[in-house]
Amino acid sequence: MRGAAAEALVVAALRTLGWSVLATNWRGGGGELDAVVERAGRLRFVEVKLRERDDPLADEAVTASKRSRLRRAARLWLTARGEPEREVCFMVAIIDHQGVIDWIDDAFDG
Repeated sequence: MRGAAAEALVVAALRTLGWSVLATNWRGGGGELDAVVERAGRLRFVEVKLRERDDPLADEAVTASKRSRLRRAARLWLTARGEPEREVCFMVAIIDHQGVIDWIDDAFDG
């Protein structure tokens, strides 16, 4: 499985779980948001990572510099929508080569 296929699988799974997809592969602020989703008024910026399930570093796949770029991109996305003060929450979807997804909701501070 490649990156684009992993992202498509994650987006499809999010829809199945009742999330509305507001954006995919949005670029800005020096970063890219793999997906932006909302459910019951809760907004999540989703980062997709392709990793082996037994990779001991899978849950550390989003480095400090990547988190910084994601935060900037999220703020810019919100500002473009006229919601600069909205709470920022990040979800990480770790997907293995068999298509199994592990979700880390509220993975790091916005």
